[in-house]
Amino acid sequence: MGVDHIDLAAAAARGIPVGHTPGVLTETTADLAFALLLAGARRLGEAERWLRDGRWTEALRWEPDSFLGRDLHGATLGIVGLGAIGLAVARRAAGFGMRILGWSRRSKPEAGAQGIQQVDLDLLLRESDFVSLHVALAPETRHLIDAAALAAMKPTVLLVNTARGEVVDEAALVEALRSGAIGGAALDVYAAEPLAPSSPLLELDNVTLLPHLGSASVATRTRMADLAVENLLAGLAGRPLVHSVNLQVHGHS
Repeated sequence: MGVDHIDLAAAAARGIPVGHTPGVLTETTADLAFALLLAGARRLGEAERWLRDGRWTEALRWEPDSFLGRDLHGATLGIVGLGAIGLAVARRAAGFGMRILGWSRRSKPEAGAQGIQQVDLDLLLRESDFVSLHVALAPETRHLIDAAALAAMKPTVLLVNTARGEVVDEAALVEALRSGAIGGAALDVYAAEPLAPSSPLLELDNVTLLPHLGSASVATRTRMADLAVENLLAGLAGRPLVHSVNLQVHGHS
């Protein structure tokens, strides 16, 4: 799906068409983003580790303040990036009765029809109880969420990232999580993957970590494979790829 790891200019200069599989993972990734919202809000990772560690004893059978989480319903969700996945997350949030703020690099007229209030990024960061990232990685979005952006957020905010790891300044995020400047994070992507065993993120209880599972459903991965094969067969036959990011290789504009 993503092509930010490919030097497209070098490929085009050598006449190499580059295929991708657009559109196939929108709903599946939105599902995962919302799963992370729920998991982070209700501290599911922390609670499961606590139980598996054998710490749920008779003496701690029920505590009124144990693993208190936060409600999604009635809360404000800030969606950073109103592309297909961001809009799909908004549809899910509407079902939970959330107030939805949205920011995108370009105006999205269709967002209003989904109940999204488009605001500037500063306002979104200040007012959101939960922030979910859905922007593509580009020079202008690299470290979009930096120390200043994290400082602008509520101290109770949960940050969810299912976009690209480098959209977030990971060192600044670790510091914000350690210091309590933000409430928590739920991440499926990282600046370097796989996540190193020495990563300080692994030491923190207030972060939910997944190994880049955004498209990991049977149906979606099957469709991705099918499209990749269609692209490959077209390329081998000398035809334009079904889905290409550098159409100019085939003389298209």
